[in-house]
Amino acid sequence: MKLDELRVGDNFTGFYLLRNIMMKTSKTGKPYMAASLADRTGSVDAKAWDYPGPISPADDGKVVKVQGVMQEFRGMPQITMEKVRLAQPEEYDSILDDLVPSAPINRDEAYARVEALVDSMADTDFQAVCRAFLSRHGAEFRRYPAAKTVHHGFVGGLLMHTVDMLVLADFLAGKYQGVVNRDLLLAGTLLHDMAKLKEFVVSQLGVVTEYSLPGQLLGHLVMGAEEVAEVCRTLAVPEEKAILLQHLLLSHHGQPEFGAAVVPQCAEAELLSAIDNIDSRMEIYRENLENTPEGQFSPRIFALERRIYHHTL
Repeated sequence: MKLDELRVGDNFTGFYLLRNIMMKTSKTGKPYMAASLADRTGSVDAKAWDYPGPISPADDGKVVKVQGVMQEFRGMPQITMEKVRLAQPEEYDSILDDLVPSAPINRDEAYARVEALVDSMADTDFQAVCRAFLSRHGAEFRRYPAAKTVHHGFVGGLLMHTVDMLVLADFLAGKYQGVVNRDLLLAGTLLHDMAKLKEFVVSQLGVVTEYSLPGQLLGHLVMGAEEVAEVCRTLAVPEEKAILLQHLLLSHHGQPEFGAAVVPQCAEAELLSAIDNIDSRMEIYRENLENTPEGQFSPRIFALERRIYHHTL
C-alpha cells in the first residue's frame, strides 16, 4: 500500500525508502531505530523498537521491506515497524516509480525550456558560460533533487526549481527593463544552485542521503562561485561580468543569517534572491497542502515557522 493510503490501525507489508535513520536508546536501556518511511506519496515517521541492527544510518536512502502497523502519536501518524530488512533490487524494480518521489513535470520539456532561454540570450559571454555548465552537468542537473527535505527534495527537483525560476526571471526582466540586465539575471538564475550537484551525496535511486564534505565545509554558494570564476577564466569573459555573476551566486540567499556570503548589491542579485525565495516557499506550500485536508491547518512547518491553512476555495 502507498503511504497516503494507510489509515490508523492498518497492518501492512510493503517496500519503502528508509530515510533519516537514527539509532537510539530507550528509557529502559534498549536500542531502537527512529527513521521515516517514504514513497512518492509522502513520508511517515517510523520506529523499530528493541532493534540493534544490522540496518544503520549508512543505509539511508535504501529500500526496505517492512511489516508494520500505522499508529498515531501526539496527533501525527507514526509507523511501528514490527519487521524490517533491506530489500534486494529484484524485489522492488517493478515498483520503482511508486517508491521514489519525482518532480511532477515532463523533464524533457523542462530541459528544452532551459536550453531555449539560454539560446535567447543576446550576451554571448553569459550564454557561453551557461552552455559550458549545461555541457558539464546536464545529465545530473536533470536528475538531482534541489534539497534533502525542505523543498523540491525529489528526483528532478533541481530542474523543476530552476526552470520555474527562469520563467519568473524572464518575465520580471521584461517588467523592469532599464533596471535589470536580462541575460545576467537569467545566467545567475540558471547557475545559482548548480553546485548542489557537489553539495549532496545522492543514492542510486536519486535521493539525497547526506551532505558531502565540501558541501558541509564550503556550501553550494561558494563552490558555485568558484566554478563560475574558473569557467569565466577559460572562456576569457570580461572581469566585471565574471564578478557580477559570482556575486549573484554568493548573495542569492539574501542575508548572512540565511547563508548568503554577501548581501545583494545589484538589481539582478536582489531580484534573484526574491525569485528564489518565492519559488522555494510556494513549493513548500504545495507539498504540505497535498497532505493537509481542506478546511484544516497543517502541522507546524519548520521551514515556514508556522502552520498553514488549506482553504476550500
